[in-house]
Amino acid sequence: MTWEPEVQEMRRRAEIARQMGGPDNIKRQHDGGKLTVRERIAGLVDPGSFAETGELAGRAEYDDQGNLIDFRPSNFIMGFARIDGRRVVVSGDDFTVRGGAADASIGGKQVYAEKMARELRMPIVRLVDGTGGGGSVRTQGNQGHTYIPANPGWDTVVQMLSEVPVIAAAMGSVAGLGAARVVTSHWSIMVKDTAQVFVAGPPVVAAGMGEEVTKEDLGGADIHYHNGVVDNLAETEEDAFQQIRRFLSYLPANVWEQPRRSDPTDDPARKEDWLIGAIPKNRRRPYKVRHVLEAVLDRDSFFEIGGGWGQSVVTGFGRLDGFPVGVVSNDPYFYGGGLTAQGSEKLARFVDLCDTFHLPCVNFLDQPGFVIGTWGEKAATIRKGASAMAAVFQASVPWVTIIMRRAYGVAGAAHANTAGLNLRYAWPSGDWGSLPLEGGIEAAYKRDLAASENPDALRAELMERLGAVRSPLRTAAAFGIEHMIDPRDTRPILCEWVHQAYAIEATQLGPRQRGFRP
Repeated sequence: MTWEPEVQEMRRRAEIARQMGGPDNIKRQHDGGKLTVRERIAGLVDPGSFAETGELAGRAEYDDQGNLIDFRPSNFIMGFARIDGRRVVVSGDDFTVRGGAADASIGGKQVYAEKMARELRMPIVRLVDGTGGGGSVRTQGNQGHTYIPANPGWDTVVQMLSEVPVIAAAMGSVAGLGAARVVTSHWSIMVKDTAQVFVAGPPVVAAGMGEEVTKEDLGGADIHYHNGVVDNLAETEEDAFQQIRRFLSYLPANVWEQPRRSDPTDDPARKEDWLIGAIPKNRRRPYKVRHVLEAVLDRDSFFEIGGGWGQSVVTGFGRLDGFPVGVVSNDPYFYGGGLTAQGSEKLARFVDLCDTFHLPCVNFLDQPGFVIGTWGEKAATIRKGASAMAAVFQASVPWVTIIMRRAYGVAGAAHANTAGLNLRYAWPSGDWGSLPLEGGIEAAYKRDLAASENPDALRAELMERLGAVRSPLRTAAAFGIEHMIDPRDTRPILCEWVHQAYAIEATQLGPRQRGFRP
């Protein structure tokens, strides 16, 4: 007597589970331009590394003799896997089984995946499709009663944000709890055209708000990639997998570890001659800041985060001599690089992300100040800007600022924690002060200009006289800036700094006192 029959039954049920919602539903998934959850996991992780947890979970029916007569697998798949050799937890919704709705899931399975990641201190990747375990009126009909809403395990979901990397991908039409699971993460991505994210789908919106709208118009990429609901956009599911793998490569497995250094492939002493003219002499002319970042960081290492929203601020990861770093800059093609309400939210969230996972930060500064005017005031720019300033001042990771051009006003003062060491290197194109001369003269000399017989001549005289003290060399003489450098020396300086930064941060590992908020 052996347990072979039971083992064979286990294998039979596992084979049924791998058939998911059946051929018709799988075909419907493919016809909609989407992979199945098992195909997604296979495309994301290292080949052959996925080890499923809860494979036999499902809804089973038995005859009077206890024989299995029907089995519907759970529509939530999870388990351990490796991504670039690193162990991770991967979970995904199976839309082929009841559209990912709650009444096809198995209670506790989703929560268990989150607990695995948190307690084993591993990153987690959520592949969200459908309601993500959220509610369905069919559930209430099956149960025969309603219930007061609760999100089981949400305390774990929130706590783990301060401990392990959480990545979420919207892979289809994602509503309710599924949408909340997408945004309650450190980084999120959605697939163009085939993914939408909304609190409630078009039928519920039509019934509750009287608004007839398509899924794409309600929650497509044109909306959420540009309002910050998701950080990045993928052209295809395969592109999403590649971006997920790349995002993870910059982060440690948890906050008790440091990010991994890659084998250096770029000369730390490399100098790009064209940087000497990267910043135009004409202060009103913009320039392509990403070209500057690519020239200073390790080649092809810059990975932008949130490129579709808050576009006057550029955020992303890069590498210096193989070490991952957080990168912040300004894009003068949008509001002159000024800090908007959206840009402030983006900056605060990114700085908190770097601080949580011990990534030293480099700020390539060209900050003309907060965006002013009626539009800026209506957007509550100062309120959100103050939050961004608080995030910068509260960050405890090593920080260095490269002042490329402007540093004006309150926003310019928030280039780093100026109460600390405030390590700064300024290019000769540096231009700073409480206000730019162009507008500051009008404010400071308003009465003189009004009383002058020739205000244009007086304005020109004031510009010439005050412009003489604008030189950053005068600030350096007063020790108002600690380092003036040739722009071509920026990379070697930063590659030297990053070694020391990692040595310092190695003594500060573990969770921050402030928890990360999505």
